[in-house]
Amino acid sequence: MSKQSRRREALLYHAKPRPGKIQVVPTKSYSTQRDLSLAYSPGVAEPCLEIEKEKNNVYKYTNKGNLVAVISNGTAVLGLGNIGPEASKPVMEGKGLLFKIFADIDVFDIEINTENIDEFVATVKNIAPTFGGINLEDIKAPEAFEIERRLKEELDIPVMHDDQHGTAIISAAALINALEIAEKKIEDVRIVISGAGAAAVSCTRLYKAFGAKSENIVMLDSKGVIRKDRESLSEEKAEFASHRKIDTLDEAMKDADVFVGLSVKDIVTPGMLKSMAPNPIVFAMANPDPEIEYDLAVKTRKDIIMATGRSDHPNQVNNVLGFPFIFRGALDVRATKINEAMKMAAVKALAELAKEPVPEQVNIAYGETKLAFGKDYIIPKPFDPRLIAAVPPAVAKAAMESGVATTEITDWEKYQDELYERMGSDNKIVRLLVNRAKLNPKRIVFAEADHLDVLKAAQIVYEEGIGTPVLLGRKEIILELMEQIDFDAKIEIIDPKSDEQADKLQHYAQKLWEKRRRSGISLYTAEKLVRERNYFAGMMLSEGDVDCMISGYARS
Repeated sequence: MSKQSRRREALLYHAKPRPGKIQVVPTKSYSTQRDLSLAYSPGVAEPCLEIEKEKNNVYKYTNKGNLVAVISNGTAVLGLGNIGPEASKPVMEGKGLLFKIFADIDVFDIEINTENIDEFVATVKNIAPTFGGINLEDIKAPEAFEIERRLKEELDIPVMHDDQHGTAIISAAALINALEIAEKKIEDVRIVISGAGAAAVSCTRLYKAFGAKSENIVMLDSKGVIRKDRESLSEEKAEFASHRKIDTLDEAMKDADVFVGLSVKDIVTPGMLKSMAPNPIVFAMANPDPEIEYDLAVKTRKDIIMATGRSDHPNQVNNVLGFPFIFRGALDVRATKINEAMKMAAVKALAELAKEPVPEQVNIAYGETKLAFGKDYIIPKPFDPRLIAAVPPAVAKAAMESGVATTEITDWEKYQDELYERMGSDNKIVRLLVNRAKLNPKRIVFAEADHLDVLKAAQIVYEEGIGTPVLLGRKEIILELMEQIDFDAKIEIIDPKSDEQADKLQHYAQKLWEKRRRSGISLYTAEKLVRERNYFAGMMLSEGDVDCMISGYARS
């Protein structure tokens, strides 16, 4: 698609059939006079009086507990810069859309026409009683740090500047997994941070919380390496100033293990990549164009573990993996803030989820044969339906344990059910059956295991503890496919046509002949039939060697 076509499509998307991307929809019936008298006067007086008696009743009778304000002054919008509050509104509406579709959180977007910190803070404080949480967005540094700090101190609802913490949380999860794959420890690696804005500072702080050492970190801004001997450093830059006597990115990259880019496109050269340590980790997250193009980077270093902010390459560091689910967990325990413990819990939940078997619907959505934990899959995909049940509970637990929750969740299984129901992805019958199966796993023969989809199903059954697979088919093909999908387990593999099964074949043939001889099957025919996988599997089931048979993929 040409740039002109893309521009036209984007403008039409926002303008037609009605302007904007979000709207307010009633949640109660309103078709009769009785409905209206309950919704407004005189019925509305009753909840008002209950809230007057006890302020926390506002969560019981209004949408406050599921309502987040997305607030910006338009001073640092995406890659567009200071474009003003009106021009930032499409982005804020888009953020509201993401909150809703990923975590069922309602949003009012608020654009504030001031660059003055005191005025901005005063405005947000004055409207805060409406909301259960505040998501600050696209505010330039260093003002963003001060605005968030003051609002977190002065409000009793969760406040998060997503540009800072969203990128930090997702990239930290990716970094933890990338280091595991590279067989490196976070406390040992040398890290280069290109960029010194709000996101870069928050990322670096979070990496340090997970064990990265200050002496191993070099941060650069537009003037070069931020050193201790540089004059007029801001408080944030001084925090990460280096003692090393180096000035350029080229120097900083030598023998570095990790590069994190939150700056501008094309500043990393192939030569810089070649100077990095073995198994380098490169997160080139400048948008829309990364610090080094993905294809060039993987061509330059075969051992690289690469992530970008783009959806057309593996390992997209996308904030949508974080903010909807973090606010969901915070809102559900009525947290007074989003603290470090909650952010770290989100990081761990995302990192762990990437190691679990990926549902087939995710593979289909992204056109993949098999997503599996490795260099090209270090963080979950945004449309993974398991995110809603993985991240919010982790965040909610951390809020409770760290003392910032004002209400508690006691039944976590019920809470996960509610989260699935919110997203319309709940299937109670399937989950009940799976849980029942896990209590008493059965032996399941997969009659056509030398087909990739069948083998992936067997892998999920094995890894989720639903049953014990027995694989039928040509052994060399099955082993080759298992290696492709990282199915590394000691699983019984049976090739009915192999000499190893001679005794079993004879036994099954005898039993089949005894069952079917009155239907005209001879012993000779039975001996031929049981060499076929479906007959062999059927006889395994008939003779009690397995408890269940799965077939029908390649033939009826």
